[in-house]
Amino acid sequence: MSKTIELIFDFVSPNAYLIWQPLKALAEKHGATIEITPAFLGGMHKLTGNAPPFIRDAEVKGKNDYAMLEMNRFIKKHGLSKFKMNPKFPFNTITLLRMLVALEPARRGEFIERLLPPIWEDGLDVTDADTLGKILQDGGFDAAALFAQTQDPAIKQVLIDNTENAVARGAFGIPTMYVDGEIYFGKERLGQIDEQLSA
Repeated sequence: MSKTIELIFDFVSPNAYLIWQPLKALAEKHGATIEITPAFLGGMHKLTGNAPPFIRDAEVKGKNDYAMLEMNRFIKKHGLSKFKMNPKFPFNTITLLRMLVALEPARRGEFIERLLPPIWEDGLDVTDADTLGKILQDGGFDAAALFAQTQDPAIKQVLIDNTENAVARGAFGIPTMYVDGEIYFGKERLGQIDEQLSA
């Protein structure tokens, strides 16, 4: 029976970019599928009282420096040398997440694949609708239809519900993953997920 990794996802997290390819490789290793649940990280932070680590830990001597060291180790280990912090970070991803909600679940991975490199390698301004639309259209998506669906009240509500449900299930940040009902937070949990899928 095929295993499933549920990924609670928002484009705004640099760690969502960093974990994507390694998580795909892990899923492939185990014959598992990745089920993507779009959730708004800003909403998760508001509901949980959490904050981005670089803000939350700013006054803790050495902690952000160590976080950067670990990030660079992860980048090196997984060959993610194209990664660059987006100059617009933190940026608003509501439009992108509503698009992700609007898509058939089977196409969500493709959508993520299309947008992660422009955002986290090329510094895409996600609020530039023309450029975003061209990237999507060139990638085989109906950009105009997706933009229109972002204004659908039902789509908006699904994103709100996803965000609230993720928090109710214990999530407080991105990326959060669930395997066999167990929660795993952060790119550093890949080894634990590997063990769980091997069990």
